[in-house]
Amino acid sequence: MIYEFRTYDLKVRSVPQVLENFAEVIEKRQELSKLCAFWYTEIGPLNQIIHVWEYKDAAEREKTRSEAVKHDWWPPKIGKFVIKQTVEIFKPWENSPLLTPGDNGPFYEMRSYLIQAGLMPQAKARWAPNIEERVKRSPLAVVMEGDVGTYNKMVHIWPYRSLDDRLKIRTKAKEDNVWPPQGDPDLPFETLEQENKIMLPAPFSPMK
Repeated sequence: MIYEFRTYDLKVRSVPQVLENFAEVIEKRQELSKLCAFWYTEIGPLNQIIHVWEYKDAAEREKTRSEAVKHDWWPPKIGKFVIKQTVEIFKPWENSPLLTPGDNGPFYEMRSYLIQAGLMPQAKARWAPNIEERVKRSPLAVVMEGDVGTYNKMVHIWPYRSLDDRLKIRTKAKEDNVWPPQGDPDLPFETLEQENKIMLPAPFSPMK
């Protein structure tokens, strides 16, 4: 199973109109494949939308997208608002939850890490003992790695009820030495770069 993350950088002040245009056609599009989430950025790189689609594999994705563009309603008429489009394919880790509809937000933190080439298995091993304890404090939406697009990239997404809750949960997890995962101090630290963004769900997003 794969997730397609489509990130669109939009012109300033165009996000509300783009969401409205998507809202008009998103139900019909979901008849072809599963929409997992649809977010827009609140903190971090602004004026972005991120929509996430689930597919069995690359062949199903290609077949579905070929079918979708046969219709005059897809893609929605948003071209004049788009500055840049980025498409990435991710595979969830074996011990990751899957993206599931629900009301765990509305604040979603997406944390993206660039991992040293060849050290993704080490990152997985470092995280594995800590994930179970960390999710007792707040739910994990998904942790995954890039398969197409930016390679050696891992992404984890966490929903929170408020930004205050996020701060309290992360602070307590650090105080309790639960998070971030420490791993073997004799091994080289594999993470090269980190970035994050705070997102909010579109009204029609399955993940609220």
